[in-house]
Parts: sequence; C-alpha cells; structure tokens
Amino acid sequence: MKRLLILAAMFLLGMSSAMAATNAPKSGVDSLRRFFHEVNSFSARFKQVVLDESLKPIQESSGTLWIERPNKFRWDYEKPYKQQIVADGKRLWVYDVGLQQATVRDLTGGLNDTPAMLLAGKGRLDDNFTIQPLDAQGKLMWVQLKPRHKDSGYDDIRIGFAQGKLRVIEMVDGFGHTTRVTLESPRENARIESARFSFTPPEGVDVVGE
Repeated sequence: MKRLLILAAMFLLGMSSAMAATNAPKSGVDSLRRFFHEVNSFSARFKQVVLDESLKPIQESSGTLWIERPNKFRWDYEKPYKQQIVADGKRLWVYDVGLQQATVRDLTGGLNDTPAMLLAGKGRLDDNFTIQPLDAQGKLMWVQLKPRHKDSGYDDIRIGFAQGKLRVIEMVDGFGHTTRVTLESPRENARIESARFSFTPPEGVDVVGE
C-alpha cells in the first residue's frame, strides 16, 4: 500500500511539473504581461547599482521593496544610507533619515519614469511603451520597453524574468547611465499590511512640499 502511495505521489508530482512547464511563459513578453495582469502585490529584497556610460559602477545601494496595485509602493533603502520612498496611492513621500527631511508631492498615477511606478502602475503598457522581446541570456528571458513619450526620463527599459518571475530591471537614461535593480526572494500576491504604504513624518523632521 505504501509503495502505491509513493508511486501515486511521484506520478502527481510529475504531472504537476509538466503542467507548470506547459503553463510557464514562453518569452519575456509573456512574463511581462502575466506580471501586469496577474500580480497585484509583490515584495522582494533588492540590490541597485548605477553604471556610467562605460558600465562602471558609480553608486550602489540595497534594501527591501513592497508593491501593491494600483500605485502603492514602498522602497526602503538600507545601505549605504537609509531612505524611504512611500506612495499611498495619492501622495509620494521621500524620507531621508540622515538629513531628517521628508519631501511630499502628489502622485500623478499611471506609469512614469521610475522603476517603482512602472511596477506599481495599473495603466495599459502598450499605451506608454513599445514592447519588444530580446534574446535570452542564461536563465533570464528579456523584454525591452521603449517609452512612447520623449519626456519619460529614460530612453530604454529592459526587464529580465527567470522562470516567469521578475528578477532584473535595467533603465538607461539620456546620459547613458544605467540603473540596474536585481531582485532576490520575490513574493507574488502575498498579503501586505496596509500600514506598509502609509507614512507619517517623525517628530522634528522637516517636511518640504506640503
């Protein structure tokens, strides 16, 4: 009886793996559209590096991010300096812990020129970008997004997926600088506490923009 149960379990496991392989996105474009259509919340650890035009690192940072559509996100930078970027769906807060200063502005909504708003936006991708598949590199399937609006702030955006899961974002600005965000331990559609997207300036912090 035990042998039959083991064989049945192995059979079901094989069926599950086959179904997962069948349903896996076939390209970076498929993965991108799945992410925007099916993923409503997302969290991950991140490492961010800014490269100059010769691809030499000029700035590195790391932290944790949380995203919930539409237009809610939080990026907590931990190294080298502590900074919080929080959007509650209506306003965007940027809090520099070391300077004890917070800036706030209205959140425009939709997709614009930041990785956070790109991932948290709920708008139609094709209205804002020209989307093209790129060649796979190792385990990553890539897709390119070219902003349709000249004032987007970035000339080129590339997003890499591994087994259909978001792993890398690269954004090239008009000066040839590349911002590369690498994601670790990503979680999709897990519940995120609403307080995560709320920000109240600590006592004594200067607030600019209110």
